[in-house]
Amino acid sequence: MPGIAATRSLGGNGRGGESESLGRTTSKLATATSSPAWKPQLADRKISSPVTPPPAKSQKQQFVRLTLWPLVAATFFMVSGGTFGTEDIVHGAGYGKGILILLITPLLWALPVAFMIGELSSALPKEGGFYAWVRRGLGDFWGFQEAWLSLVASIFDMAIYPTLFVTYLNRLFPWFAEGAHHLGTVGDRDLMVAAGLVAACALLNIAGVRAVASTSLWLFFLLSAPFLLIVMLAPFKFGALTHASAHNAGGASAGLVTGLLICMWNYMGWDNASTIAAEVERPTRTYPRAMLFAVLIVALSYVLPIGAMWLTGLPPAQFETGSWADIAGMLGGPLLRGALVLAAMASAFGMFNSLVMSYSRLPLAMAQDGMLPSVFGKLHSKTRAPWVAIAVLAAGWTMCLGLGFERLVTIDILLYGASLLLEFAALIALRLREPELVRPFRVPGGLLGALFIGVPPMLLLGLSAVRGQSEHILGMSSFAFGVLLIAAGFVAYGVNTLLKPQGWSSVVDESAQPIA
Repeated sequence: MPGIAATRSLGGNGRGGESESLGRTTSKLATATSSPAWKPQLADRKISSPVTPPPAKSQKQQFVRLTLWPLVAATFFMVSGGTFGTEDIVHGAGYGKGILILLITPLLWALPVAFMIGELSSALPKEGGFYAWVRRGLGDFWGFQEAWLSLVASIFDMAIYPTLFVTYLNRLFPWFAEGAHHLGTVGDRDLMVAAGLVAACALLNIAGVRAVASTSLWLFFLLSAPFLLIVMLAPFKFGALTHASAHNAGGASAGLVTGLLICMWNYMGWDNASTIAAEVERPTRTYPRAMLFAVLIVALSYVLPIGAMWLTGLPPAQFETGSWADIAGMLGGPLLRGALVLAAMASAFGMFNSLVMSYSRLPLAMAQDGMLPSVFGKLHSKTRAPWVAIAVLAAGWTMCLGLGFERLVTIDILLYGASLLLEFAALIALRLREPELVRPFRVPGGLLGALFIGVPPMLLLGLSAVRGQSEHILGMSSFAFGVLLIAAGFVAYGVNTLLKPQGWSSVVDESAQPIA
């Protein structure tokens, strides 16, 4: 499931992310601790003011460094969040083809992206992640477009998780599904629940990175347990569910192409972890390894439960969005069904929560660079969370809660694909423009290898564009709607430049860094 969108250290500023065209400088989040003059200042301050606590020690205590496995877990939530969301793949393609799609897609889609992120994140471990890479490789304009595409895509991507949350909640309490449905697939009551989830995650993120990380760790164990039980119980029900029928909520059937697109969606978002660089220990080494481990874990979390259900003989037609709860009930009774529902809700909550942390760092870093008004760089006085960015993004995500799940997936893939194209372009541009740049991890095969890994993802994105022509939103095809959103980024950059030709005032408080 989505995910997705990698390495930050507190040192090594490299190019410095400077852009001479508009006179903007790299985010102080990325440079505050890498400046050669910074440490002597701290040392002088310690000598001249012995009664003041040493700032260097204070800074160190403020941050929690994510090591390999916490980063893998965070990436897992940003990309997948478990087996939920794979139902339409099985419904449209069947067990055999569905598993084949789930195994081939990471090779053509996720693994090339993971290689690209591994190289860029190890070479440029900067706060702001993919936005910083594209800005350095392609310039201010395309850096702005990268952030625009990612943030606009996040509006549709983030609206999916509350939708999934209430889908599973309705399995336990159908009362929430009642009421008028003026806004699409989400009714009045479950719309309020979805909006409440957005608000809760926004508040949790404002509480700080430490709160988000701790919550994500426990949610990972919670959502994994029921699926482990499914894998263990399925062999004892071999062929027993051949004539079983899961609860049918009247969901529309999905074809093979739709199943493939949803599979792509379930494997996207790998670059999202790149925006939290300041919390990663030894990012040049940790990020490439984390990406590869995460690809493997995500693939297994999809394939093993589906393969286990294949053994039971349950007809693929019984799979539909939100049906894992009823399938678990047929396999292990009401207790397993209830546990699955709770796991699904934990998954949706965990994905939304972790992605709030990721996406909110984009406007923060842009404000630090003078690419956005400094108000987006405002940090909470106690937790140092970017509360303005969180609040603005949460409002936008809430407005999209009424859109249908499948339409959200199509638009999300189109917008994410455009931003991914810029990241691959930045990979090539940096290879050509800065061949001397230290790259602890490199895409194998030299320049041709870097070019080749971008081909399979772009071909799959072409398929999503064709599919988008057959779906409509607001009276137009999903593809046309996506193109308008992309074009709006050009307009937004022009307006931004007209308003502030020299860039917005950057945040000057170097101590204003997020506390973990």
